[in-house]
Amino acid sequence: MTSHITSHVLDSSVGLAAAGVHIRLRTLDGRELAQAVTDADGRVTDLGPEALPAGSYELVFETGAYFAERGVATFYPHITVAFTVASAPGTPGDGDPPHCHVPLLLSPFAYSTYRGT
Repeated sequence: MTSHITSHVLDSSVGLAAAGVHIRLRTLDGRELAQAVTDADGRVTDLGPEALPAGSYELVFETGAYFAERGVATFYPHITVAFTVASAPGTPGDGDPPHCHVPLLLSPFAYSTYRGT
């Protein structure tokens, strides 16, 4: 089973996948729905349920701990990415894919994200 929400984290400072990054899926009011850790390829495919109701959510990437384990100073102890799910997967005419992929490209002093496929 693949979750409705997936992610991929790349560490651009070393040009490699960011393995071991803890990620939490939460509602905007802070209620935790799921958590996972990126695998050796920097991916998480089991972050939460197979389907989420329409609404706004956030992913919290624990980047401070990731960099601390590597002895690297960072400006961002965590990165929060808020996003909106337009409707539950499979709703006719919704335009949402079967899952929402939220990648993160990070370095100790910068990050970038986008809606992936």
